[in-house]
Amino acid sequence: MNRAIEKFEQRAEAVNSLLCVGLDPELERIPAQFRRQEHPFFAFNRWIIEQTHSYAAAYKPNMAFFEARGVDGLRDLEMTMEYLRREHPEIFTICDAKRGDIGNTNRGYAASIFDAMGFDAVTLHPYLGREALLPFLERTDKVSIVLCRTSNPGAGEFQDLDCNGRPLWELVARQVASQWNAAGNCMLVVGAPYPEEMRRIREVAPEVPFLVPGVGAQGGDVAAVVAAGLQGRAGGFSQPVSDSESGGLLISSSRGILFSEDPATAARTLRDEINVAREAAVRAMKGSAHAAS
Repeated sequence: MNRAIEKFEQRAEAVNSLLCVGLDPELERIPAQFRRQEHPFFAFNRWIIEQTHSYAAAYKPNMAFFEARGVDGLRDLEMTMEYLRREHPEIFTICDAKRGDIGNTNRGYAASIFDAMGFDAVTLHPYLGREALLPFLERTDKVSIVLCRTSNPGAGEFQDLDCNGRPLWELVARQVASQWNAAGNCMLVVGAPYPEEMRRIREVAPEVPFLVPGVGAQGGDVAAVVAAGLQGRAGGFSQPVSDSESGGLLISSSRGILFSEDPATAARTLRDEINVAREAAVRAMKGSAHAAS
C-alpha cells in the first residue's frame, strides 16, 4: 500500500474519524488576538490544530489564503507545516493547490509541495492529462488528489459535458481508477452536493479514496455523502464489511470549524455526525450483502 494512503487510513482508524479540517484563514475573519501577532496565520492555525487534532484525520491548508499575503503568508504556511510535522506527524496533510501544468513546471511544483513543504498529498487538475501530471503520479510515496466532480455551483459547465454517452467527470474517474492509480497513490475530489454523482463515481472507482468538500457552507448532506461514497472491500459494496474497514472518504470542512465560536465542539460534532452516518451505511451494506447471498 502507498505509504501516505496508509498514513491516512491508520490515522482515521486511530481517532475513529473521516474528518479533514481545512485551514483557510482570512485575515479579516480571524480573532483580533491573532491578527496582532507577528505571524497571524500561523498563530491562528496552531490554535485551530490544538482545538481540533483529537478529531481530525487530516488537515488541508489552501494555498490561496497564504499566497495572498506574499512572503509573510508563505512563511506562516511553512511554520504551520513545521508545527504539524513536529507535534502531529501522524496526521495526513493535504496541500489544496489545484496544480496542473506542463511536465517541467509540475516537477517544480512537486518538489515545492512534497519536499520543501513536506505535504503528504496535493490537489491536481486533470485537464492536461497523465503525461503532464507524471511528476506527481510518479511520487509513489505521496498522494495525487485529482479533481473529478467539484462542489462549486458552476462545475457542470464542463464536467457535465456528454462524452460518448458519459459525463466528463465519469471519464475522469474511470481514467484515474484504471490508469493513473497503478501505484495506488491517487484520490479523487468529489463534491458533497452531488451524492448521486458520487455514488456513480464510487461504482467505477471502488478502490480510490475520495476527498469530499462541500459539507456545511456549500449545502452537502453528511448522511447522503457517506451512504454514496463509503468504500467497502475490493469490488465495492458486494461484500460485507466490518466497521473498521469502512472508509475511503475524507470529508472536509473549513469555515464551519475555523470561524465557529467553539472549533473543538464544531469538529467533534461533525466527526460524530459522520460516524453515525458511517454506522448506518455499514449496516445497510451488510444487509444488502446478506440479502444477495
